[in-house]
Amino acid sequence: MFDFWDQLGVFIFAVSGALAGRAKGMDYFGMFVVGLITGTGGGTLRSVLIGDTPPALLQSPNYLLIAIAATVFALVGAPLWNRIKRVISIFDAFGLGLFTCLGIRVAQSHDMAWWALIVLGVISGTFGGVLRDLLRMEVPLIFRREIYATAAIIGGFILLGLDDLGVASPAAIAITTLSIATIRILAIRYSLNHSTS
Repeated sequence: MFDFWDQLGVFIFAVSGALAGRAKGMDYFGMFVVGLITGTGGGTLRSVLIGDTPPALLQSPNYLLIAIAATVFALVGAPLWNRIKRVISIFDAFGLGLFTCLGIRVAQSHDMAWWALIVLGVISGTFGGVLRDLLRMEVPLIFRREIYATAAIIGGFILLGLDDLGVASPAAIAITTLSIATIRILAIRYSLNHSTS
């Protein structure tokens, strides 16, 4: 089950990366590279920090294939994307939610303290987006006044709370992912940030 959530998260984030590359006028290969880095960056840093090496990216070709599929998905859906405002942010919001959950689950498998679970969840959820924005020569969202890392932190506590209540892991992950994505999307929709919240 973990592999399913992990690959889904990589795909969602890779789509956001490929779309971001396309928005900057990158070619197919550029879109693929940005998609791959966005999809795997957070998980790779998490693996390095906890000593789980080599990271998953270097253990299986699946991540390369997922990034290719995400790039094709971004290209095929181009006419649709042109009609949807901030679609990159929507994919990014769900990727943020899912990877925050996965980071916490991996940290739990290493018997880490609750605060370390939150830290690794936030790193897993945000670092791919940081790399994506840097490749696009933009200030990463996490370093602006955007409600981004805050959404991941809140979501981390939601997931731990659901665990304490005995909620089944798949349901807890789904609820937490939706919660984080909702916070992020509402912040975008209503232009909420740390100076107004």
